[in-house]
Amino acid sequence: MAEQGTDGRDLIFDWNESYRRGPVLLRKPEFNDETLRDGIQSPSVVDPGIEDKLQILHLQEQIGITSSDIGLPGAGPRAFADVLRLAQEIRDQHFSVQANCACRTVEADIKPIVEVSQRVGIPVEVYAFIGSSPIRQYAENWDLDHILRTSEAAIKFGVKEGMNVAYVTEDTTRSRPTDLDRLFRNAIDCGAKRLVLCDTVGHSTPDGVFNLIRWTKGLIDGMGADVKVDWHGHNDRGLGVTNAIHALEAGADRIHGTILGVGERVGNAAMDQILVNLKLLGSIDNDLTQLLAYCRKVSSAYQWPIPRNYPLAGEDAFKTATGVHAAAIVKAFERHDTWLADRVYSGVPAGLFGKEQEIEIGPMSGMSNVRYWLKKRGLTFDENVGKAILAKAKQSDRTLKEDEVLAVVRAPQA
Repeated sequence: MAEQGTDGRDLIFDWNESYRRGPVLLRKPEFNDETLRDGIQSPSVVDPGIEDKLQILHLQEQIGITSSDIGLPGAGPRAFADVLRLAQEIRDQHFSVQANCACRTVEADIKPIVEVSQRVGIPVEVYAFIGSSPIRQYAENWDLDHILRTSEAAIKFGVKEGMNVAYVTEDTTRSRPTDLDRLFRNAIDCGAKRLVLCDTVGHSTPDGVFNLIRWTKGLIDGMGADVKVDWHGHNDRGLGVTNAIHALEAGADRIHGTILGVGERVGNAAMDQILVNLKLLGSIDNDLTQLLAYCRKVSSAYQWPIPRNYPLAGEDAFKTATGVHAAAIVKAFERHDTWLADRVYSGVPAGLFGKEQEIEIGPMSGMSNVRYWLKKRGLTFDENVGKAILAKAKQSDRTLKEDEVLAVVRAPQA
């Protein structure tokens, strides 16, 4: 429960691992990246061109994504063309990432997926969705028998066409267990290989995640079926990432998310944050050196600005201008101990993800900030210049910009 520094001493006691109920993961997790489908459903993003989508697909492969929702081909000609091209890229590049597509539980939506799979010659999993909660049934004027009939016809059609079908119940987290029991048994009997539990409106808390997944796993075990469970969560309560990790702990086989959490309303669970946390927990060994590049690519292609304080990818993620904090980091650097510098005031080691600690100068800074800032840029520290920089910073209401500091450096000193 302690993490050792570079000199072998135990420097961090980890309460996260103290009295743990059990291991976070009992099996290797699967990750379904929804950035190319659910992410594009955000009302504020740009649907990127195919070249951007291909680069995103390559980055998914590089960070170890298991499967990618490459689109909804039944949505129109452009959507179909993009899905076809992405599937071809997976085939031609011999990617390990697996393709899947979303569709409604109607034959007309499944046919384009079948066509893509047949034309490209690779499996494309069918993720067929339909609303299941009482509130959704009421709004749509459906009854359970209608959902059962519609689901049965769609799943059987997909199976008949040689497709692996995942049965997606929208708003699962607000659905009655009596309804889910009938829907899930029906789906399994019709040949579905996955049950996808959806927190479509971000309703769940971690307790809800555990209750639903364990109930579902019990139903599957009771049937003696070989069916996997997915968790698809949204972030309306700000619990998307937490719920996804709890879903794995509860026994989910595959969790869904989008890079930067892009998606409808406040978005989906952020896949980048899920991966960072699982990496820090020691639960995965994925090479995440390209995760930052992936975040930046999605930000650019989707025209979705990354908040400055966003974990890992935000500009301020590893910056400090506070004197006490900076002094501790500087002391670590002066020892040539990057391990220590990366952890003394950071819960996420910047170097593990291709970034580094940054020290700025502002009204809360001390002389350590100034010394380090100048040294980092190859500038000689002068006591009078240092005092002038710090005086300017103390008179400011914000962190100084680089050109402001350099102006003081270049100014003649009294």
